[in-house]
Amino acid sequence: MRILGIDPGLRNLGWGVIDVSGSRLTHVANGICHSEAGDLAPRLLSLHAQLTEVVAAYAPDSAAVELTFVNKDGAATLKLGQARGVALLVPAQAGLPVGEYAPNAVKKTVVGVGHAAKVQVDHMVRLHLPGAQIAGPDAADALAVAICHAHHVQSAGRFEAALVRAGAR
Repeated sequence: MRILGIDPGLRNLGWGVIDVSGSRLTHVANGICHSEAGDLAPRLLSLHAQLTEVVAAYAPDSAAVELTFVNKDGAATLKLGQARGVALLVPAQAGLPVGEYAPNAVKKTVVGVGHAAKVQVDHMVRLHLPGAQIAGPDAADALAVAICHAHHVQSAGRFEAALVRAGAR
């Protein structure tokens, strides 16, 4: 299974692609979609075009997007929410199932602690994906989202199999 992880951002939208085979995770690619300062609509269009290229180039089977937290600046939160809309829209347009994970859930899955620092997330992503050249903190966060999704999909699959074995389904 190939998973696209997305860390939404209006200026820098991180993305990371991993392959999952059983419990083995393999780095495929990562990067950052950038938008230039200016009017909101062209920035969102730019992110849409760049992320669409990523989906076309790497053909993921599913995607995962980090949930947005609300901060004190309402206008900034709204703009981030609109970038998150692009992050959800692009995989949906490609017909991909999209998982959504809170930042604390991603950190807990990857680091083991829900309030881990960015440097800890980056370190653990590099341990999970040895040899990966990571484009920056936003790409590391996106890879962490993909790893989180991989673990949740595997857990759900094991749970479903256990229900079948138990005769519950």
